[in-house]
Amino acid sequence: MSSQITWYAARASGIVAWALATASVVWGLALSTRALGGKPRPAWLFDLHRFLGGLALIFTGLHVGAILLDTYVHFSLLNVLVPLTGTWHPGAVAWGIVGFYVLLAVELTSLARARLPKKLWRRVHFGSFGLFAASTVHALTAGTDTRSGPFVAAVIAACAVVVVLTAVRIAGSARPRPRAVPGGRFATYGGGSGGTPATAMAASGAPGGAPAGPGAMGGILRVSR
Repeated sequence: MSSQITWYAARASGIVAWALATASVVWGLALSTRALGGKPRPAWLFDLHRFLGGLALIFTGLHVGAILLDTYVHFSLLNVLVPLTGTWHPGAVAWGIVGFYVLLAVELTSLARARLPKKLWRRVHFGSFGLFAASTVHALTAGTDTRSGPFVAAVIAACAVVVVLTAVRIAGSARPRPRAVPGGRFATYGGGSGGTPATAMAASGAPGGAPAGPGAMGGILRVSR
């Protein structure tokens, strides 16, 4: 009975960990797009993203601990920390180990975000895509839950949401951004609902291309928001 309890605990905590990690990735993508509205956004939206990631790490730890306690498969500490060292579905388990390390890196760098260069944090955080892919492959290949219709449907739905939000994110990042032009008389920016570049003249009409006055500059700022 004890081996069954630990096995069911390992399966349940693994599924919950996958669901939480997926929710964290989806929430992060939603924050980086306009799916949750424009900026500024309430602080609790960002807190929820971090909370989901932290819970995913906790349940991953429970998943690994239950596997170590299980007496049916007999995993050792080496088997759950080093890929391809076990005998039970080594390839499938390897995906889970890789996903665990990526999740750990993302969470640790998020905790230390204030002390890290922004570029480094962003590069590590992009590993969330790899985390989703690795954990999904692990969930579909390492357990017996792939025969469960609701679980397979949940995986398909999650993959569809991630793909759509990623496409929206890429499309949004491809839009033109404001750029400075020498002389300070023109500013090119992405404007309008379709993101079409527009050019605003900063000159106030003074002869010789004199710098714009406060009224003209205020007009540019209003348009650029």
